[in-house]
Amino acid sequence: MKYLTLLISLFTLLLLLVSCGQTAVSPTPETAVVSQAETAVPQPTATEDPATATPLPAPVMATAVPTDTPSGPTPTPTSVWINPTPTVDPSIPVAPPPPEGSVVQPPYAASDCSDKYPCNEDVAAWEARIQVPPGFKVTYFARVDGQPTTMAFGPDELLYVAVQAGTIYRLNKDGVPGAYVGGYTTPTGIAFHPITGELYVASRAVEENINGESVISIVNKGRIIEGLPCCYTFYHAANGIAFGPDGYGYVGVGGRADHGEILGTNEQDELHPYEAAILRFNDDGSEIEVYARGIRNPYDIAWDGNGDLWATDNAPDFGPPEELHRLVPGAEHGYPWYDCEVCFQPPPGVEVLPPDYTFVAHASPTGITAYTSGVFPGYYNTMFVTLWSAFPGAQSVVAVTPNGDQYDFSLGYAAPVDIIVGPDGNLYVADWATGIIFQISYIGE
Repeated sequence: MKYLTLLISLFTLLLLLVSCGQTAVSPTPETAVVSQAETAVPQPTATEDPATATPLPAPVMATAVPTDTPSGPTPTPTSVWINPTPTVDPSIPVAPPPPEGSVVQPPYAASDCSDKYPCNEDVAAWEARIQVPPGFKVTYFARVDGQPTTMAFGPDELLYVAVQAGTIYRLNKDGVPGAYVGGYTTPTGIAFHPITGELYVASRAVEENINGESVISIVNKGRIIEGLPCCYTFYHAANGIAFGPDGYGYVGVGGRADHGEILGTNEQDELHPYEAAILRFNDDGSEIEVYARGIRNPYDIAWDGNGDLWATDNAPDFGPPEELHRLVPGAEHGYPWYDCEVCFQPPPGVEVLPPDYTFVAHASPTGITAYTSGVFPGYYNTMFVTLWSAFPGAQSVVAVTPNGDQYDFSLGYAAPVDIIVGPDGNLYVADWATGIIFQISYIGE
């Protein structure tokens, strides 16, 4: 009996030990799906990650592995997401300019936040303020924390917005932003690779007027191109990125001076081989060449439906008209050959191409997009340009049609900095001063 009692006691103790072990160990979780946002971080720089109200993703770094042979782009790239071919009715003529007086700059009106503009969160007031032609509608789509600089739609058909402080946000379908990646220094160009879906970023590495440096990175891989000219003045750097129909990447790089001078003098400087130019590069950055020269500050670039590359251009400070160029490969488009008392003349045999279109002086043309959707009838292949500055005649979205018409398409912004066509065929406009992203949609006459 004594032995039986002892045996029962040992058995009871064993049950207690097994029970304690089961509650002390957490159940084995299912395999976690790690999102791109959780792994996407740029190559670290000397500057700290900027503070943001939204927590940034955890810093996990994957370093790009160098290869012995350059990996050039696929000759016939296949997109990782489907961009539907627009159905354009050839019988629809190019849309004419809006009726005179239908798109006018609204008068400034004071609010609790500003002597000129509505409060940033006042949805109704901003939607009433932004002017568009008859048949179009403006919607306050989203607002991000900071000053937007550039936008891109991803293969997930979501909108990605970079802000000056260094964070790139991803907006969900309802326009709610979440931090996607952070830590860049003034990112001003983002673009998704059409084959791999990787996000390319143009930003600064050395924020100095003289001997500054711009770089191009791939999110979660780090820098692939370094040593690009930077940073004569605000936003003169490696800026807009676009992938061409040939599969190569293209980036606009600003000049290191106002009109080619050695800063602080009137002496002509020797041009950096990559300044004031549009560069073409393969997807790992191992091959770079100049596509076109003479663009003083090409803040943004865009391919149209004909396979032509366009660039906005900020003209010199002495006040000539701002410019829009349809780029000609290998051509000289202006910088540093300007007509002013202290400017320099081109050497013999150098032909300088004039701009295709101009805007008022100091308007600061920034973002550009080609409308290659079929949703806006009559607007196929129209170029839309944002004029960023607060000078009279700017703070607008300008349309340049295939017929050569040029007119204000939308007015009322504080500082529109970028514009893009969404997968839904709508236009999206980022306002640098307010952080607001506006959506322009067609609703019919």
